[in-house]
Amino acid sequence: MTQSVRYLSHPQVIIDPTKPVQSWSLNERGHERVAALAASDALLGTRHVISSAETKALETATPLAEALGCQLVIREAMHENDRGATGFLPPDEFETVADQFFAHPEESVRGWETAKTAQARIVREVRACLEACNRGDVLFVGHGGVGTLLFCHLSQVPISRRFDQGSGGGGCYFEFAAPNGKPIANWQPLENLIGNA
Repeated sequence: MTQSVRYLSHPQVIIDPTKPVQSWSLNERGHERVAALAASDALLGTRHVISSAETKALETATPLAEALGCQLVIREAMHENDRGATGFLPPDEFETVADQFFAHPEESVRGWETAKTAQARIVREVRACLEACNRGDVLFVGHGGVGTLLFCHLSQVPISRRFDQGSGGGGCYFEFAAPNGKPIANWQPLENLIGNA
């Protein structure tokens, strides 16, 4: 039986320059989108919910795990690409540095973790989790940056920001067959998942 795996990025957040990015919370719209997904039948068959330890990911994963009756597994190494060297950047500056991050995957841009290193980390985490989860569908809850790096690896394409989830604020997913099938489609908003339930 095919084991379906979904990778879901957290939706919209409260941007708070006074807090570390890892501690940012979902905003009202982000919580509403997660609640709609949790209330739907879109994730029936999911037996494993695995999340990054960042606050915004946990606030996404926890209601979903509770609705599914699943134990939530937290994996510290599923965090977003490490941007601690710069901390918060204004949106325009962030977009410029993010473009460079994807365009030069083997280089550290302004002290950020390289895209190649972040890709190896998220691929390693996903593989380890799937080896332990051999029954039922799996939901990974994480971040757009490392999610895109995972998407590129599974799609067997070079790292490129053109495979990113886009500028809608997150809350997107892609799906593949375990353990390492190619994504069925590009990133889609979580509402498409609800619509297909």
